[in-house]
Amino acid sequence: MFTILVVEDDIKLRKLFSTVLMKNGYNTLQAGDGIEAWNVLEKDHADLIISDIMMPNMDGYEFTRSLRDTNSEIPILMITAKEDFPAKKRGFLLGTDDYMVKPIDVNEMILRVGALLRRVKTVHDRKQSIGETILDCDCLTVSRNGEEIALSQKEFYLLYMLVSFPNKIFTRQQLMDEIWGISSESDSQTIDVHINRIRRHFESNPDFEIVTVRGLGYKVVKK
Repeated sequence: MFTILVVEDDIKLRKLFSTVLMKNGYNTLQAGDGIEAWNVLEKDHADLIISDIMMPNMDGYEFTRSLRDTNSEIPILMITAKEDFPAKKRGFLLGTDDYMVKPIDVNEMILRVGALLRRVKTVHDRKQSIGETILDCDCLTVSRNGEEIALSQKEFYLLYMLVSFPNKIFTRQQLMDEIWGISSESDSQTIDVHINRIRRHFESNPDFEIVTVRGLGYKVVKK
């Protein structure tokens, strides 16, 4: 079971988020600001962090920066009353993975948490194989019989997700949400462009192919 750390100085909101998360099958930890969050992380493991920005002692920006300075890859969903683009940009540049603006739709929050955790699980599985083809997350490479092909980060994660679930059809929107994030301003044509690039890399690969499912999306099938 995944554990979520909720960092929010508003006690009512903190308890609300925690209650909703627990009802959806997650364990929760709580902190009132960035300093308390660090104290919690020193004692307990968290798989994901939901953090407010405007907090006393250590705000969400400073907390995110200090967490990323330790090379931590824990995904962070930032929640704040700040709607302006510069605030979002600052959060993403510091290492935030996703962003929500108050008032929060808790059902959407659960969807975003699930998407972030699935993305992390896929990456942290570290390796996937299909036939003799091996995908290695540590170096973002695909190899077969000693020959390696280096992909861009997005190309690799896209192929990795498809290979992780052979024969499963993913819609363009699902792939966009999982790899680019729900808040991405890119459109679904971005998926088509990346799929075409991947196909060119592996057009002679004897182990798999990426199949277009008309009107739905894409899937990887074993040859």
